[in-house]
Amino acid sequence: MMGAIREFFCVSLLAAAFCTLPAAASASHAPQDSPQKPTEKPAEKGQEKAKPAPKLPAEIELLETRVRFESNGDSRKEVHARVKINDELGARQFARLNFNYNRSFQSVEIPLARITHANGGTSDVLPSAIADNPDPAVVNFPAYQDVRVKSIRILGLAPGDLFEYRVITTTSHHPLAPDFWFEHTFDRSGVTSREIFELDLPASRFQLPTGGQPSSTADAEGGSVSKGQGAYAEERLHSGRVYISNATPSASTVRSNDRGEPRIVYSWDFLPSKTATRGDPPEVSQPDLVASTFGEWSQVAYALSQACYMWPGTETHTRQEKRAAELALRTHQSDNIEASYDYVSQKIKTVDLPLDATGFRLRLPSDTLSSGYGTPSDKAALLIALIQKATPSCGFVFNSQDWRLKQIPRPSSFEQVLILTRIGSRNVYLDPALEVAPFGMVRAGLRGREILLSTNPAQLIGLISQGPSPYYSWEKIPQDLPYSASQRVTTEATVAADGDLAAKLRYVMRGDNELVLRVALHQTPKERWKEVAQLLALSDGFRGQIGNVSASDPYQTREPISLEFEITQPKFLDWSKKPLRIPALLPLLGLPEPAAKPAAGASPAPIDLGTPLDVEVSATLHLPEGTGAEVPAGTSVERDFATYTSQYSVNGATLTASRHINFILRELPADRAADYNAFLRTVQNDESQFFTLERAETSTPKPQKP
Repeated sequence: MMGAIREFFCVSLLAAAFCTLPAAASASHAPQDSPQKPTEKPAEKGQEKAKPAPKLPAEIELLETRVRFESNGDSRKEVHARVKINDELGARQFARLNFNYNRSFQSVEIPLARITHANGGTSDVLPSAIADNPDPAVVNFPAYQDVRVKSIRILGLAPGDLFEYRVITTTSHHPLAPDFWFEHTFDRSGVTSREIFELDLPASRFQLPTGGQPSSTADAEGGSVSKGQGAYAEERLHSGRVYISNATPSASTVRSNDRGEPRIVYSWDFLPSKTATRGDPPEVSQPDLVASTFGEWSQVAYALSQACYMWPGTETHTRQEKRAAELALRTHQSDNIEASYDYVSQKIKTVDLPLDATGFRLRLPSDTLSSGYGTPSDKAALLIALIQKATPSCGFVFNSQDWRLKQIPRPSSFEQVLILTRIGSRNVYLDPALEVAPFGMVRAGLRGREILLSTNPAQLIGLISQGPSPYYSWEKIPQDLPYSASQRVTTEATVAADGDLAAKLRYVMRGDNELVLRVALHQTPKERWKEVAQLLALSDGFRGQIGNVSASDPYQTREPISLEFEITQPKFLDWSKKPLRIPALLPLLGLPEPAAKPAAGASPAPIDLGTPLDVEVSATLHLPEGTGAEVPAGTSVERDFATYTSQYSVNGATLTASRHINFILRELPADRAADYNAFLRTVQNDESQFFTLERAETSTPKPQKP
């Protein structure tokens, strides 16, 4: 039976079961498949001609993008595409195009949407086919109705048709203007045959491009606010930088003057077929092009702090001060950090929007409180307002572990907001957006990542006039959990005389798997918890019909999460087999794989054992009367990085089995690979052992002759 004790067993399965992707392609993210077919060479004598790659459902023959920024931060992006539809699947993929935007500072126009039919003739998509609606994530949340999706339905597409469209996105008075940033990665998947790209920038805002090399401007360890917000923006007017990957140098660079303003225009004519072959995955892990007017991370921290804090002296800050007492009175929790966290995370519904969907614009915490909902940033701002006596810091999690992506500071480098506060002598990170995360719990994918912490500007009052003072820092989110991680799985099963199995399973979890299960139960209606149990059972190798599912309240985060269900499986045992051998009714322990062999010249990597975790699995199997059984011998092995024990026994017609593994260390040096491999083999050999069953014959005696 296959298990995933150390894996996030629900993540991929639940994503597949409960999340659906739209069939239409987005204008800004073209459907991706495999690259353009390379020119075929004649087969040499004695060689078979390579089979041509299958056609894609749809191919973008041309993707042309032109982006222009103004010195005040306004921009215009125009995308023109020609798409060849090859089959019915391609027609369905392009049956609807969606364009996301925020109408408070953006507009989207679709001046062209035309089909050239394979049998001749053209048809334009009618304006009535264009719809403008709130983003599905904000439909029920009036405060965020500016977050929109403009969509266009394309009816009548058929194989062989050519679909052409043009979309223009205009941005004016962005909340972080006059600063702006932009990044782009060329499509190497093969869907796009040719990509033309042009970036038009005001030269006065930028230094020379870095050309893919580390910037000469070192990362500042701190920054200062020497003037008002507007003056500060003027002070760093010329601090912007451009990064162009060495893998994709611009085809041309033109300097010009437009109405007296010096400008620089970068152009590319990118042919994926010259850089990749069909089916090859993209090799770059960073954008091909980045432009940002932020010259230092201190400037980014200053700008993003507006998404968490009320700046002293502003109208919103004054309103906030007036209502701070009201917040404390209404919640009665301002002096209790954990209670305030529970209130914000569980009572304030999370509106699942990306960090930049609102332009990093902040709602008043009192408005978030009264409405009962908020984005992750707005919930963070509310929690900061409630626990401000603890001087919390707002942090933005860096979205990559690639150091090269830190060369150009920009707000798009972050994917999530967390709060750091201090309780006694320890730092505690809080994630109120997740709703069911235990206090101090940060999901595994974020632990160990870098986070940019910005200091509450209220703490800088009185320090600004004294000269520079640090107000941001780069930190690393600790790997440790706020409590020991454990998992217990118990199985109580009975096999009937006809071989049918009836079992009851109970899972009790603390740690990373606990969080995954909590989120799954929280996001799934209670009447569908059976589906969650089914996915969990399948991931652990159990087959059969699920019933009688119950679970503890996902909101009760101070106790481990538990899930119970029953499972029945007809003909679990086939008594006709002699001898009959069965494995223990236990999930396999998900063991970290041994380290892969390093590439030539590379140093071997350490062995990642993951978060320390204590796992116990046990099973009791009741067999029909008259059934005999032989059980394997148990195993015990101890290392400084992990321990493992197993026990198997039989008492009459009852079999019992238990396994206990405790991962102690998070990582092993590469030179301990032989020791770990020996431990791994011992556990795997024990898990592969079987019980042998033998059932007494119950045939009717033959009648005696008279």
